[in-house]
Amino acid sequence: MTTATHPPALIDWPACRPEADIPFLTRILFAAYFLEAGLILVVAPWSGFWDRNLFLYSIPSLHQLLSSPFARGAVSGVGAITVIAGLAELSGVLTRRNRSTHEPPRVQS
Repeated sequence: MTTATHPPALIDWPACRPEADIPFLTRILFAAYFLEAGLILVVAPWSGFWDRNLFLYSIPSLHQLLSSPFARGAVSGVGAITVIAGLAELSGVLTRRNRSTHEPPRVQS
């Protein structure tokens, strides 16, 4: 009677373990959050939502400051940086995932 056994190196390979997908999913959700928040920050200052803000009407000096194109541009700039960070995280996750699934682990002797 023979039983098939896997070499110990393949069992330790992260792609073979069920808990290996938890960091992957966490990083995907992190990238999705950055993309969503960044897109909102890019678009919101130039929409009608920005002008109908309760805080802008209650504090006139704040209304004057935040209605400025410079302030709107600054918020959109932060949003653009956030989108770039989300894309960088997403590309890092996907390239690492592709690299780790195609390369078997190295066996040290």
